[in-house]
Amino acid sequence: MHIAMVGTRGVPARYGGFETCVEEVGARLVGLGHEVTVYCRTGEPGAERPETFLGMRLVHLPALRHRALETLSHTALSVLHLLRHRSDVVLLFNAANSPFLPLLRVAGLPVATHVDGLEWKRAKWSGLGRRFYRFAESWAVRWSDALISDSPGIESYYRREFDAPTVQIAYGTPEVDDAAVVRVRELGLEPKRFHVVVARFEPENHVDVIVEGYVRSRAALPLVVVGSAPYGQQYTDRVHRLADDRVRFLGGVWDAELLGALYGGSLSYLHGHSVGGTNPSLLRAMAGGTSVIAWDVDFNRDVVGDAGLYFRDPDGVARALERTEADEPGTAARAADALVRSKDYDWDDVARRYARLAEDLPGRRRLGRRPSGRRRRGPRR
Repeated sequence: MHIAMVGTRGVPARYGGFETCVEEVGARLVGLGHEVTVYCRTGEPGAERPETFLGMRLVHLPALRHRALETLSHTALSVLHLLRHRSDVVLLFNAANSPFLPLLRVAGLPVATHVDGLEWKRAKWSGLGRRFYRFAESWAVRWSDALISDSPGIESYYRREFDAPTVQIAYGTPEVDDAAVVRVRELGLEPKRFHVVVARFEPENHVDVIVEGYVRSRAALPLVVVGSAPYGQQYTDRVHRLADDRVRFLGGVWDAELLGALYGGSLSYLHGHSVGGTNPSLLRAMAGGTSVIAWDVDFNRDVVGDAGLYFRDPDGVARALERTEADEPGTAARAADALVRSKDYDWDDVARRYARLAEDLPGRRRLGRRPSGRRRRGPRR
């Protein structure tokens, strides 16, 4: 089949969960014999724009560099290109792109939409932005031939709100190169002698809560912060103001092996994400054999279970860090349990699920009517 993957920044993956999923799944779909086209956003002037990557064909198109318009502007151009250069099925990422689904439907292109998390809960969106995301969820339900959720929490949300089924396909974990962990010494760090957080600087990722809690703690090991904010200088400034001299800010780390070394080489990984589904960064830390300290929300508990510690405020961060450093056997046991749980998230299995869904999509189109997209009223459990 010819499969188009639309709605992300594209590959190579350098940003978030969607891009990681496109890279890992797209390359494996090629290995299964499919032809894959990935729509990519053009980078800075002079940046490389390869025609292929890991067997996937890449189409580079521009986007407006504005927080509210970047995704929509790029997807609009991608859909127009796709209408002229057809594919057998479309995998659309991000429910925010649902306004373009009617065009794809009229063109007779079967579409599965990966709805991601509950974007309308993100603090960066104003009332208008939140209303748009609520509307976009409804249109994704109404106009998609299938919805993809990546966690039980997201699946439950769409059933509860719209009485709409989803195909649940979580993310996978990459293979971990234990030998590469020593690369943390390039940064002046020693394996298992630091804590790490890897996240975009956005309020719902709670980097500020993590840094504030760390500063309040009696932790002896440094906190390494990886990440930045493309549209959030005010929040970034707040995070830096909260830090003391034990906190090291690395910015974005684009060397995949070095980033893997930071995940696997840390004593604990702090995960503050609160509105998404299954998070690739969390899975990567677990697969690296690292003890997890996570924001206490269903999405994270679905993945980590009893193999981690949880927090909801700076004091919770401080307590978890102090316990992690003081109880070495307990920390090692949680890390081992997390590693075992990570084995349930396998990219090969994920890709096979996407392949089966792609093969089923034309048949789903012929089945006819999808859910209405109207939210259910009345009391909900």
